[in-house]
Amino acid sequence: MFRLSKMTDYGVVVLGQMAGQRGRLLSAPEIAEATALPGTTVSQVLKTLAAAGVVASHRGARGGYELAREPEAVTVRELVVAFEGPLAVTACVDGAADNCAVESLCLLAGGWEQVNTAIRTALDSVTLADVIRPITHFGRPESAIEREARL
Repeated sequence: MFRLSKMTDYGVVVLGQMAGQRGRLLSAPEIAEATALPGTTVSQVLKTLAAAGVVASHRGARGGYELAREPEAVTVRELVVAFEGPLAVTACVDGAADNCAVESLCLLAGGWEQVNTAIRTALDSVTLADVIRPITHFGRPESAIEREARL
């Protein structure tokens, strides 16, 4: 089963809280209180997001964290890579050397690269704004395609 870690999920929760407070610096304890996540978890999440360039940190007595970009400019792929590492469904297509004893004879590597490309493309097409958008109808968020069709 392909499943994202809890840290990736927590990252989206933290970013959702930050997106709702645009223009304001938020401290890790404020975010922890608002999201009901443990403070240490929020601090780890913020550190990871800052390293990925998704949030900006500001030091000092009036410091805190803010989104580095608009939610529409942050892709789900960026978030997944920040928390999970490089995207690859098999080791032979993630750029590592000596992954498999039959790698030189394998006829499937090209096929797996197509799958990787499809996953990357799908995750690049969904933004943080899409993920945190309130549920609008039939119990699911409105997609970017549905939004464009409505306009």
